[in-house]
Amino acid sequence: MNTIVSSYYKYIEMKNLEEFQKAHLDYCKFLGIKGKILIGKEGINGSVSGTKEQINDYENNLKKNKLFKKIDFKHTLSKSIPFRKVIVRIRKEIVTSGLNVDLKNKGEYLEPSKLKELLDKKEDLILLDARNDYESYVGKFRNAIAPEIKTFKEFKNVPKIISKYKTKKIVTYCTGGIRCEKASAYLKEKGFKNVFQLHGGILSFINQFPGTYFEGSCFVFDERLTIPTGNSSEITLCQHCKTPTARYINCSNNECDEMFVCCEKCDFNKNHQCKSCINTTQQ
Repeated sequence: MNTIVSSYYKYIEMKNLEEFQKAHLDYCKFLGIKGKILIGKEGINGSVSGTKEQINDYENNLKKNKLFKKIDFKHTLSKSIPFRKVIVRIRKEIVTSGLNVDLKNKGEYLEPSKLKELLDKKEDLILLDARNDYESYVGKFRNAIAPEIKTFKEFKNVPKIISKYKTKKIVTYCTGGIRCEKASAYLKEKGFKNVFQLHGGILSFINQFPGTYFEGSCFVFDERLTIPTGNSSEITLCQHCKTPTARYINCSNNECDEMFVCCEKCDFNKNHQCKSCINTTQQ
């Protein structure tokens, strides 16, 4: 039986964080779900997994809180439970960015259906990936600009990189919407006028329009690492044999621990090691 993974976020002022943390953790344990939930003064950011009944109960309970009445949930499937336990942690930011922005000045939401319509019409726009480079490496929107940033904290450098597009229509996107919301506000703060954000992110788009404009696989922050998007082919190749795959693993050499793309066959044959470590061993 497939496990349902429910991802969500909400930027909203929260108080009494310690009290909420304890009560929410106790409820998650009572339900038997697993996942990771971050809370802070700016809101909540979570991804939880369980059966259909468990997820329904969790979402309905969360929406009973007036702060989260209008929260959106994005569902994906997993063949196994992609979290080892449930944690609820208090953070200064619910997604680490270092961007001190006014979210009241964020980019306008663009629904997946509207983005699909614009892309069908070949509208003159810029799709801007607000994710990390290792995420966009295995999958991104066709013709999107994917800045080479290692963490979201480096997004502060992006306005300079795309400065020539300041007058263009820009649509920011990320996995579920939490990063592109801040990214859109930051771009507007830096003088970009025509800025939008994909509502619900990649997850909402591929749920509605699988196998269309998003190419490759979608990176996720749980034990699955990548999920299919409805495409019949991958845009990345195994580091060893060049077979198309989006399968990420970590190098078994503890001193390396590099995350790299590797097919199942080479994972076994190469002893779970990256190409650099194998070459070093053979020298």
